[in-house]
Amino acid sequence: MDFKSQVTGPKGLSAAVADALLVVVAGAELPVDLDSVLAEALAAAIKQGDFTLKAGQLLYAHRLAGVKATRVVFAHAGDGSAKALRKAVAAGLAPIKAGGAASLAVAVAGVTLTDAHAEALVAAVTDTLYVYRHTKPSAPAESKLRSVSLQCSKAETAAVAAGLKRGQAIAAGSTLARECANRPANHCTPSYLADQARKLGKDHGLKVSVLDRKDCEKLGMGSFLAVAQGSEEPLKFIVAQWQGGAKNEAPVVLVGKGITFDTGGISIKPAPEMDEMKYDMGGAASVLGTLRAVAQLKAKVNLIGIIPACENMPSGRAVKPGDVVTSLSGQTIEILNTDAEGRLILCDALTYAERFKPAVVVDIATLTGACVIALGHHRSGLFSADEELAAQLSAAGEQALDPAWRMPLDEEYDEALKSHYADMGNVGGRAGGAITAAMFLKRFTAKFRWAHLDIAGTAWKSGAAKGATGRPVPLLTHFVLSRAR
Repeated sequence: MDFKSQVTGPKGLSAAVADALLVVVAGAELPVDLDSVLAEALAAAIKQGDFTLKAGQLLYAHRLAGVKATRVVFAHAGDGSAKALRKAVAAGLAPIKAGGAASLAVAVAGVTLTDAHAEALVAAVTDTLYVYRHTKPSAPAESKLRSVSLQCSKAETAAVAAGLKRGQAIAAGSTLARECANRPANHCTPSYLADQARKLGKDHGLKVSVLDRKDCEKLGMGSFLAVAQGSEEPLKFIVAQWQGGAKNEAPVVLVGKGITFDTGGISIKPAPEMDEMKYDMGGAASVLGTLRAVAQLKAKVNLIGIIPACENMPSGRAVKPGDVVTSLSGQTIEILNTDAEGRLILCDALTYAERFKPAVVVDIATLTGACVIALGHHRSGLFSADEELAAQLSAAGEQALDPAWRMPLDEEYDEALKSHYADMGNVGGRAGGAITAAMFLKRFTAKFRWAHLDIAGTAWKSGAAKGATGRPVPLLTHFVLSRAR
C-alpha cells in the first residue's frame, strides 16, 4: 500500500483525483473548512436525517454531483483525536474496500492534522485491509485499493509526512507480527521464527545469531531447556541486533516469549480453545515486528531482540510438577505447574541479556490468564519498579494508541513464590497471578532497568474477529524511537 500526503488544491476536495473520497468530519457543527460542494451535500443529508454530527455516523454517496471521485463516504470522528480518526477511517473503508476503487483520498475537516493523525490513518487502513491467507486459499479476494493520499494544507505537510513514514514502518512491523502469530503451530515452529529473524537480518541489516540445544546446554539454560524437553520440535534461542547508534551506546533489549504452542505440558490445558495457544509466541512476534519497524526507519538507536522459542508439550521426556531445575542465573526453581512455562524460558533470556550491558530491558509475553481477568482486552499489563521507565512505556502506549496499564510490584507479593525445595517456585496461588508472575521475572533483573508487558489480553482476538492483533509493536516502536538520538 502506498501512502502519501497531498496538498489540497485551490478547487478543493471535490476536485481530488481518486477513485474514492473519504471525508472525515469532527465536532458538533458542520466544519467551516469543508469544500463548498461537499459541505452542501452533507448539510442536505443532515437536514434530511440521513447523517448526524455524532461519532460513528456514516454516509455513502455514488457519483455525487460536482465531485470528481466516483465514490464518496462521509464519516464522523467525534472529537477529532487520532484515536477517533482511526475508528472513523476504519468504518469509512467498509463500503470501499471490497469494491473496484484502487485509489483513495482522505480528508479531515474540523481539525488540524498532526503526525499522530497521519499515523492513525495508516494503522486504520492496514488493519482493515489485512486478511490472513497463508493456509486459506479460499480467503476473500484481496482489496483492489493500492494508494491512499491524505489531503492536507501546506502548514500540515511536514507533520503529516512524518506520521505517514512512521505509520508505515509500524504497520509493516505489526503485519509481520500478525502473520507469524496467525500461522498454525505446525507452520510457525521455533525454526520458522529463527528463519524470520534471519530474513530480517538479510533484508534490513541486522546481525542475527541462533543458538540450538547444545549451545543452551553449554551455557546452562536449565530453565529454558526444561520447558523444551517434552517436544520433538528443536528449540531455538534467537538474538537479533540493530546497530543504529554509536558502538559504545548501551542498547535497548526486548525479550519476547516464543512458545509456538502451549499445551500446558503435564499440567495440560482444557481442550476448548486450546487451538489459540498458537498465539503464545505473541511476545516473540512483537519483538520481530519492532525490529523491522525500527530498522525500516533506520533509527539511531541500538536495539537487541532476544527470543527463546520452543513448544510446551507433554511426553515421556516432559518436565513434571515438582521437578527442580537450575536457571542460567544459578537460582533453582521448583516447577509446581508446567503450564507456567513462559516465565521459565524468559528468566534465562533475561539473564542472558546481562552480557549486553543494556540501558533497559523490556520483556513481552502472553504470560497469564490472570492479566486478562484484571484488564480485559483493551490494555496490556505493565509492570516495573522503575518509575521513569514505567512512565515512558505508558506514554509510548498512549501515543501509539496501543495502551498499557501499570500494575503493582509490592514486595509482599513475592512471598507467594517461596519453595521448600528450591530458591523459588514458578507459581504462587491463584490470587494476583499476573503480579506473582512478574515478581518471578523480577528476581532475574537485578543488574539492569527492567519492565514487563503482559499481553495475554491484547495479542489476539477470539470469536468472529479471531486473529492476531500485532500488539504491542506500536507501543514498543514508539518507546524505542523515544530513545533514539
